[in-house]
Amino acid sequence: MKPLIAPSVLAANFAHLQAEIEMINASQADWIHFDVMDGVFVPNISFGFPILEAVHQFSQKVIDVHLMIQGPERYIETFQKAGADSITVHYEACTHLHRTIQQIKDAGCKAGVALNPHTPVHFLEDIITEVDLVLLMSVNPGFGGQKFIQNTYRKVEALKSLMNERQANALIEIDGGVNQSNALELVQKGADVLVAGNFVFSSPDPILTIAELKQISI
Repeated sequence: MKPLIAPSVLAANFAHLQAEIEMINASQADWIHFDVMDGVFVPNISFGFPILEAVHQFSQKVIDVHLMIQGPERYIETFQKAGADSITVHYEACTHLHRTIQQIKDAGCKAGVALNPHTPVHFLEDIITEVDLVLLMSVNPGFGGQKFIQNTYRKVEALKSLMNERQANALIEIDGGVNQSNALELVQKGADVLVAGNFVFSSPDPILTIAELKQISI
């Protein structure tokens, strides 16, 4: 099995956004990862609907929207209309998580739930069969370029075990500090989707870097 590769446009050069999206189109990437931050749930502000609409205009890939915001249920339909194919919300940001997951599905998108590094996997036991993907943060959310948290390997294993126990079919997505040195072990532990930001966009040859990640298999 080869992982799905999702370059994160948080690390792209926004002075040349169209060119960056066209580079991803020309690569072996499967998804485009789109991080939305509100300065409240996380200590940073990124971008919103106008940038997503611009990405959607040029993208030929699945657009994977990751909402690191409080009260994401307020904006689900707007993100779908702006171009989201999948929408992931944080467990920690949703008072009524099951309702929000259903709202995402009703909007016609794949529904995901994300966990911060300190949030145990077992918190998902009552929702795991309802979601299409689970995103494990492998850095503390808010900024790109952070160091990978080693405990993520154990969390991937725990999540895989929970999914097997509940006969769930969600994809496991890893976001934060993913690079050539940890990608293979993540896939071996059970990861299906690798988000890569700085590792791709700071590479002298991003298309080759994506291809090398894509060639990882177990």
